[in-house]
Amino acid sequence: MRIDTRLAERLKKINPSSTLAITSKAKKLKSEGRDIVSFGAGEPDFDTPDFVKAAAIEAINSGFTKYTPTTGTPELKKAISEKFKKENSLDYNPSQVVVSCGAKHSIFNILFVLIDRGDEVLIPCPYWVSYPEMVNLCEGLPKFVKTRPENKFKMTIEDLERCLNPKTKILILNSPSNPTGCVYSEQELKQIAQLCVKKKIFVISDEIYEKIIYDSAKHISIASLGKDINDLAITVNGISKSYSMTGWRIGYLAGPQDIVDAISKLQDHTTSCPSSISQKAAVAALNDNGEFAKKITLEFLRRRNYCIKRLNAMPKVSPVVPEGAFYIFCDISKTKLKSLDFATRLLDEAMVAVIPGNGFGRDDYMRISFATSMEQLQKGLDRIEEWLKKL
Repeated sequence: MRIDTRLAERLKKINPSSTLAITSKAKKLKSEGRDIVSFGAGEPDFDTPDFVKAAAIEAINSGFTKYTPTTGTPELKKAISEKFKKENSLDYNPSQVVVSCGAKHSIFNILFVLIDRGDEVLIPCPYWVSYPEMVNLCEGLPKFVKTRPENKFKMTIEDLERCLNPKTKILILNSPSNPTGCVYSEQELKQIAQLCVKKKIFVISDEIYEKIIYDSAKHISIASLGKDINDLAITVNGISKSYSMTGWRIGYLAGPQDIVDAISKLQDHTTSCPSSISQKAAVAALNDNGEFAKKITLEFLRRRNYCIKRLNAMPKVSPVVPEGAFYIFCDISKTKLKSLDFATRLLDEAMVAVIPGNGFGRDDYMRISFATSMEQLQKGLDRIEEWLKKL
């Protein structure tokens, strides 16, 4: 057997992470004792709340350590249903909810049950690095909707219309966005919803950063904007970002019953249920009514404002002010460097790790995460400023 025939054909469509070289090298240098400042984190730096840990410990001590129903415990699905109703004006029955091993798992499950070979999935660019690769795995065709910084990287209805054709089946919408932090307004979402209803396009609404939002921005779930769009939208969320629980691996989705039933069938034969202990912890998190998220968002806001002020004063870079999440997408085109070269040299010469923008679809940008301490932010930005002056 030839080596190149050992692996499935579908794997040839999957691109390796463009950020792997930077993140691996940063970790290696740090393990060797180098003073590396990392701005790459895609997770809050705060500890999981004590009341969530206590719920998990209680689950272990009480023997709640066995399989649960595939789509999640009735207790957690009820809590998610109530959360949707209270916070998002979404009336999902618990039977319309599926709990999975993280929001990424939820998105993959949706794509897998909806995509046939050759179906096109619209993805606004810049995008989270995993969206196109998950579409490729499902044998769909990712098609990118170009956006512009003057629109805060939000696609306009004209941008969307230009990309439509008979093969278009799904739109992936991420608000607040990774990497840009853009937040779509209610009016913008209504226009998108009307077009998707008219063209019968499904919408995967990734709302994982919904509670980390700043200034006058307001999070709106597109599925709440009427029955017609509700019949086409699948809402995805989780506990990882808002409750600093990335390692607990609990995400969830809700949507039309036929799609949810198909996802349940898929999950029956792939992962089965998420961790029983994590599900108990998730119930405790959701019962907090977002209080923990409010506290960390205030701190993220302080960090965001500090970073924007510092970056605006630096030569050759131009940040886009995020309205949500904890990233700053920064224009580096004036440096004349491609994003991977920029990130590699910054790490080698200034010991600061950032994420190159090519993995997000913009090779003239880099992403900084401010999910780290003010001390680290100050040290890292000092180094970037000095490095840019010498560039």
